This record gives sequence, structure tokens and C-alpha cells, in this order.
Amino acid sequence: MFKRLFDVVSALLGLLVFGLPMLAVAAWIRLDSPGPVFFRQERVGRHGKVFRIHKFRTMTVDAEQRGPQLTVGADARVTRVGRVLRANRLDELPQFFDVLAGDMSLVGPRPDVPRYVERWPADLRERVLAVRPGITDPASLKFRDEATLLAQAADPEREYMDVILPRKLALAADYADHASLWTDLAVIGRSVGVLLFR
Repeated sequence: MFKRLFDVVSALLGLLVFGLPMLAVAAWIRLDSPGPVFFRQERVGRHGKVFRIHKFRTMTVDAEQRGPQLTVGADARVTRVGRVLRANRLDELPQFFDVLAGDMSLVGPRPDVPRYVERWPADLRERVLAVRPGITDPASLKFRDEATLLAQAADPEREYMDVILPRKLALAADYADHASLWTDLAVIGRSVGVLLFR
């Protein structure tokens, strides 16, 4: 209950602080390339509930028809504005609305698309989906350069499924098993540090 209150208050403060910058980003996206400001995609949330995540659009509108759901290296589908937003994690700001809606938390395992969740081991799936997914978590911090790692692989999707995903799931399950206010504050602190000092 306290975690939910913390999430709501933090999301409201986040929207208050970043409201004007978000409007500026929205205008920048519209000027840079044709298409909607927001990217919406089905993700799997707490207890397996499917919801639509919101991000600032960082790719061309036909990105899903032109390639995999993974972003690999200097992906040609990423727009000029998108490269800046991704580098600074600004594309995630609209997820404050997902937090307010109750679909996400500030800190929690990053939500994945249904086709990947179906392939998770059953025991890890149950543990990871026991908590709300989050905007940031230990796994996303550790693998913040995931696109670069995938670009070095001969088969990026196999590398993701066989090497990166199991490690991310282990970190996500460990977070879910030991989540507390203090672990959340520590993750938030690390996330801010990464953004400020990367």
C-alpha cells in the first residue's frame, strides 16, 4: 500500500517537474518525422495482465514492419530525435501516466512483450509477474547498453533469448523477491546517477 502511495506521489511530482519539457519533446518529435508523438505497445504486467505501455516515439512509424522488436546497435529505424531521447532515457517519461493508471510502478521489472513472456521459464515468470513492472530496475541498469551488445552478436535475437534475457530475468526475480522502499530508493538513486554521469 505504501509503495503504491509512493508511486502516485512520485509520478505526480515527475509530471509537475517534467510537464513543460515533455510538451517541448512532443513538439520536437512532430517536427522531426511524420507520425504520432507516442508509441503504444502491449506489454505484460502484474499477474500476467496485458496493458499498453506509453513512450515517446523514437522510431519511424513503420519500424515494426521493417525489423525485429529488438533495437540493435545504431538501428536505422531510430529517428534523429529518437537517438537523443533514448540516450537520455527521456522516451520513458510518458510512463508516469502508466504509473498513475496502476499498470506500472516507478521501480520494478521492465515489462516485456507477450511473445517473449510466453518463453520465460514458469518459475521465473511467476516470481517476476508477482509485482508491478517498473520504469527502471536493476536489470535495465545493468543492461543499459543492450543495443550495443546485441549489435556484436551474429544472431541478435538468439543472443537476447539465450544470453541476455536469462540474466535479466534472474535480476528481476531477485528484485521481486526482496523489493522494499529502501531497494527502490537505491535503484532510483542509481538511475539518476547513470543519467547525470553517463
